[in-house]
Amino acid sequence: MIEIEVQNETHQSQTRLRFAAVPRIGEGIRLREPDGMWASYDVLDVWYQKAEFGDVWMPYLHVRMTPGEGAAAPAVDPYSDAYAAASFEAGFGGFGGEQQPCRI
Repeated sequence: MIEIEVQNETHQSQTRLRFAAVPRIGEGIRLREPDGMWASYDVLDVWYQKAEFGDVWMPYLHVRMTPGEGAAAPAVDPYSDAYAAASFEAGFGGFGGEQQPCRI
């Protein structure tokens, strides 16, 4: 088993995990989310750094959640026309109805 430090870009975290082989750039791996669910991640970068002990090189992975996984995509697109229309109705919907003339 190879102990690899995994730097997770999605959750801005670092963990050490054991692998049977070092994943390559572009491969997908399954990691457990903080909420306990499993999700797919893409390997963005693999590099090696010399360890503090002996003549050993330690592997490091940089990963990001695979696009299309439910947790990575926002539930509502704030740049869509439907979102803008709903925001307008929520803010100005109470002003609707027949307009009364102003008497001075």
